[in-house]
Amino acid sequence: MSNHAADTPNDPAPGSDELEGRLVCVAGLGVSGPPVARALLARGARVTVVDGRDDDTVRPVADALREAGAEVVLGGTPLPEGCDLVVTSPGWRPDSPLLVRAAEAGIEVIGDVELAWRLKPADQVWLAVTGTNGKTTTVRMLEAMLRADGRDALAVGNVGTPVIDAVLPGADGRVHDVLAVELSSFQLHWSSSVRPHAATVLNIASDHLDWHGGIDPYARAKGRVFAPGTIRVANTADAWSTRLAEEEGDPHTPLVGFRLDTPRAGEVGVVEDLLVDRAFVDEPHSGAEELATLADVRPAAPHNVANALAAAALARSVGVAPASVRAGLAAFEPEPHRIAFVATAGGVDYVDDSKATNPHAAAASLGAYPSVVWIAGGLLKGAEVDELVAAAADRLRGAVLIGADRARLREALAEHAPEVPVTEVEGPAADAPEGHTVMDAVVAAAASLAKEGDTVLLAPAAASMDMFTNYPERGRLFAEAVSRLL
Repeated sequence: MSNHAADTPNDPAPGSDELEGRLVCVAGLGVSGPPVARALLARGARVTVVDGRDDDTVRPVADALREAGAEVVLGGTPLPEGCDLVVTSPGWRPDSPLLVRAAEAGIEVIGDVELAWRLKPADQVWLAVTGTNGKTTTVRMLEAMLRADGRDALAVGNVGTPVIDAVLPGADGRVHDVLAVELSSFQLHWSSSVRPHAATVLNIASDHLDWHGGIDPYARAKGRVFAPGTIRVANTADAWSTRLAEEEGDPHTPLVGFRLDTPRAGEVGVVEDLLVDRAFVDEPHSGAEELATLADVRPAAPHNVANALAAAALARSVGVAPASVRAGLAAFEPEPHRIAFVATAGGVDYVDDSKATNPHAAAASLGAYPSVVWIAGGLLKGAEVDELVAAAADRLRGAVLIGADRARLREALAEHAPEVPVTEVEGPAADAPEGHTVMDAVVAAAASLAKEGDTVLLAPAAASMDMFTNYPERGRLFAEAVSRLL
């Protein structure tokens, strides 16, 4: 084992503030608010939860927290008098009035992840994953590798289990030894002392720029994951990932690159059809360790292989055996709506990548197939698509556009791929049978453009909320429409 690997965490977490009797304001009743409030109450804090909403969605949650001992204010966001700590929901912008008032009063504002770090056991190891795309897949792969190695590990964050719940004792009085932590730019913005054992920024592309105010502050928020003492795992193909590891990270800790070609000493990468480690081995300059094969990565699209390599590097940083990396990949079940194969008919494959909600994710998806009929559109949220369309032009056989911002995609296709036939779908066909949705019209239009050997790919490059409840509904309706068509 080289000195890159370690079986123990870096410096223990700082001791948590004494919470007994303190008045803490929890801002927001979203996903993180209720578990944060319960954790604070369990530590003896006096808790006031505030949320500007007052509707049937939040009232039952508020009632449950009141029964647990919290004060809850709905329909407004006052800063409680006497409050000396604010724990904000990640999505609250720094210019939110309550947070501005807190800052002006010299009251500390932190997020749920920062609170979790302060409350966690000193010997609990955190392995952190952030980036624009691929976070959930990577932490799930990492969790599978850790468990295959016999570790008591859990994937937490935006993958289902709130971080705060994973640092407090469960019903059996135990806590998990290792956490694979998915972190958003919002959560990292509100974190100041989080020190993962190892961390990666998978990639950086334009996203949430309205919240952060530009690509640089957005990227720098991601870069906070490379804290003092944290082993840095960087994507050598992503300029921002490497730059953040070098500029924001600790120069005294190892910098481990992952790449889709032959790894250099100190990196993990791919040699022919093998995933190979030249970082966490005894002789990085002359030796290598086989971790898995490309066939073990499902699906083996290039961006998913990169996710697997990042997860492998994080796992190896705590001494996970090569065989456990492979076993973890074999046990890993891909999340729904991520380049998920739906069906084949007439030599045409139908693939659901509804999770491709921004151009960067769509580019990775398009790059996985040589001949594509592309279903795209929705809410672009100001994102540019010219680079995406220009890069994919030579593999596009047709495009079906939907959603509020489809005109922007149509313009980009006209400029960069003028030979590609384009169909726009606004809604269900006028004579559609009962139960058919807009996706039936979309799939029918795509099928009419596809020929044997093509892939009909739902990779919208946009958010879904203009036409669908969320991206899972968009993907589910696509799969249902494919089933009806076939």
